[in-house]
Amino acid sequence: MEIAHQLEQLFLGAVPTVIIFLLFYAFMRWAFFAPIQKAMAQRTSLIEGARAEAAAVEAAAKKDLDAYHEALKKARGEIYAEQESARQAILEERAQLLRAMRTRSQEEVSEAKRRISADSANARAQIESQTPDLAAHIARLILEKRPPVLREGVPQ
Repeated sequence: MEIAHQLEQLFLGAVPTVIIFLLFYAFMRWAFFAPIQKAMAQRTSLIEGARAEAAAVEAAAKKDLDAYHEALKKARGEIYAEQESARQAILEERAQLLRAMRTRSQEEVSEAKRRISADSANARAQIESQTPDLAAHIARLILEKRPPVLREGVPQ
């Protein structure tokens, strides 16, 4: 029994401590934990709002970046098209110049062939007109020529 009496005394001595502890807990909950939980809830809502706003800003930036890339791609395409048309114009001008030079060269070759043909015809006519005189002159030289004199057995 003595143990029961000691336990009773112990519990009775602990009752004011438990009451003080419960009062302290209630006070702490009212004065400290409730404001902290409220501040934490506000902080969480602000963080979530900032995240949502950041996601919206990021989506808008991505949309603007995509629009910029599309505009840049279109501008590059236009520049390439202009360069290609300029290149084609230069190639066409070059081809036209080559055709003109080829035509001029063919005309010069034709003119040279015509002059050579005319010169050849003139030379033939001149040779044909001089042939009887040359033949007579060669025949006269051959007929008038005397046999070479042999000196020491070697013809001169």
